[in-house]
Amino acid sequence: MTVSDMSKDVPAVLAVLADETRWNILTEVGVEDLSASALAARLPVSRQAIAKHLSVLADAGLVESVRVGREIRYRAVGTRLGTLAGELDAIGRQWDRRMEAIRRIAERPD
Repeated sequence: MTVSDMSKDVPAVLAVLADETRWNILTEVGVEDLSASALAARLPVSRQAIAKHLSVLADAGLVESVRVGREIRYRAVGTRLGTLAGELDAIGRQWDRRMEAIRRIAERPD
């Protein structure tokens, strides 16, 4: 997936992250690699529900699975999150430029 493709996909990724449980899962696996069972022990969600949420996060490219012995753990995908952060930062910079232009217009002496 190219950066341009990721940019077009930002609304879909934000929709995935709009779910509070998925956000909490992503936050947890951003700190350390965790299995679905470990996540279920930390969050008030069943292991089966965790597995479904992990699948959605993986489909969005936000987490990946890694095998550690007999266990499958999940980790946040930094490049995907970095791209998302960059897109949001670019929107923020554009907004700041617009606000600065409005400020300059408003402060012009007549």
